[in-house]
Amino acid sequence: MGKLKYGIILTLVFMMGWSCSSPKYHVNTVEKSRILIDSRYDASPDAEAAAFLAPYKHTVDSMMSPIVGKTARYMAAARPEGELSNLLADILIWGAKNFNETPDFAVYNMGGIRAAFAQGDVTIGDVIDVAPFENKISFVTMKGEDAIELFGQIAKSFGQALSHGVELVITADGKMASVKINGKEIDPQGSYRVATLDYLAQGNDGLTAFKKGTDRVMPSANENNVRYIIMDYFREQTAQGKVVDSEKEGRVIVQGNPNFRVSH
Repeated sequence: MGKLKYGIILTLVFMMGWSCSSPKYHVNTVEKSRILIDSRYDASPDAEAAAFLAPYKHTVDSMMSPIVGKTARYMAAARPEGELSNLLADILIWGAKNFNETPDFAVYNMGGIRAAFAQGDVTIGDVIDVAPFENKISFVTMKGEDAIELFGQIAKSFGQALSHGVELVITADGKMASVKINGKEIDPQGSYRVATLDYLAQGNDGLTAFKKGTDRVMPSANENNVRYIIMDYFREQTAQGKVVDSEKEGRVIVQGNPNFRVSH
């Protein structure tokens, strides 16, 4: 027992001495960057990691490989406007019918779009790559003046994904010049139903105007995740013998530079 006590005391003394003499570090700066994880890394996989994952690969592949539809072209998200970003906003409008909703427009955030669709077959795995987050479709009513504020916030980032019928013009320095919904200017005293993601409806991603919304419908069930709504859209188009297509149509225009394009 005495030896044990002695050993414990020595250990404590050593630890105290080490902690007193060890250097103290402080974080001075933090830098970040995005690293796109895509097929470029498939050419030279880490052998040890590949061996570890091998027993699970077949199961995962069988879950991710079923085809849900086809695309007519390569589709990517881009600011101020891209084929994929347009498509995803339109899918929110399409999915609203399952909730007995008829939104006036939809907003899907660019940060939530994490990949592109290649031309041709689209699998479950492809959809998950595009929409990997646990974002649920949501609906909110906004006063016209608050909707105008929302589009002003969207203009600051030179665009988010907006549905068909929206015409947003942005100045070269990121201010809203004008906005129309289905060919009409927004009535500041009017009321507008918006389809979006729960993440945005809570006022995130700089779109704080959403916090002023009312009559919120934010279904929390897992099947209301936007990735499943996207899959259902592709399946319906396939059942109708259609190939999914989308194009840029001038939903968001930056003044002085109609070809303005930045990565999202």
